[in-house]
Amino acid sequence: MDFATFLVQCLNALQYGLLLFLVASGLTLIFGIMGVINLAHGSFYMIGAYMAFALAPIVAGTFGGGFFATLLAGTVLAVVLGYGLEWAFYSYLYEREHLQQVLMTYGLILVFEELRSLLVGDEVHGVQAPPILAGSIPLGELMTYPVYRLFISGVCILLALGMWWVFARTRLGMMIRAGSTNREMVQSLGIDIQFLYRLVFAAGFALAVFAGMLAAPVSSVYPGMGSQVLIICFVVVVIGGIGSIRGALVAALLIGVVDTFGKVLLPQAAGVLVYVLMALILLWKPAGLFRAG
Repeated sequence: MDFATFLVQCLNALQYGLLLFLVASGLTLIFGIMGVINLAHGSFYMIGAYMAFALAPIVAGTFGGGFFATLLAGTVLAVVLGYGLEWAFYSYLYEREHLQQVLMTYGLILVFEELRSLLVGDEVHGVQAPPILAGSIPLGELMTYPVYRLFISGVCILLALGMWWVFARTRLGMMIRAGSTNREMVQSLGIDIQFLYRLVFAAGFALAVFAGMLAAPVSSVYPGMGSQVLIICFVVVVIGGIGSIRGALVAALLIGVVDTFGKVLLPQAAGVLVYVLMALILLWKPAGLFRAG
């Protein structure tokens, strides 16, 4: 492997890991802070990808905007949908057993898949990257790298820094962390924990939707894409530590490196390397790499 190929694979690993972090951070928020096993989280990612496809002509026809306007419109819509979904369904799951949470959220997967089939169909769709990001940059004499993939990495890094700042440096982050540790004590201090949880769920929903919209020009839009990302997101959450944003970032980057280079160096075993990594880390740290926070 020459240096240019190595550099391309490093960039691929970084982009994949950061995008995976964006999806998994929403899952670890909902799972770690609210205590809900959300099997439907992969469907949120699928909803984002289909939003990028379906909203683009609407936004272009109504507002004259392009891909970036579609991202903004989809994110705002995702926050509203996430808030309403928590109010309608997830608010009833906090005190329920995990089996009931699993059954409810699995039922939502079926509902979302059927709605997707009725509204958009079962075909595979493509989403165009914005023209300003459609080019490539040269890496060495023969290799190039898409600018849009660099854009994905940059956006994910900015969002990761933003999440760290919110959770570590703001009053809202302090209340969220306190609510995840002792819900009754936070309520006794006069904080509306129900509203706080709805904000957390809306943020987790929006992160998954935004990740799906970002990924659409790279991976296309197709039925069942949420189920594929859900499993690997749970692996990220388990490796990083349930409820830990920092752990989700480190775990996602580790998985990005293992998966990307595994497909290049050990293609026959690439499908199991991520799970071997999870097993080794859990043998070393059964609770994951980091504690919640």
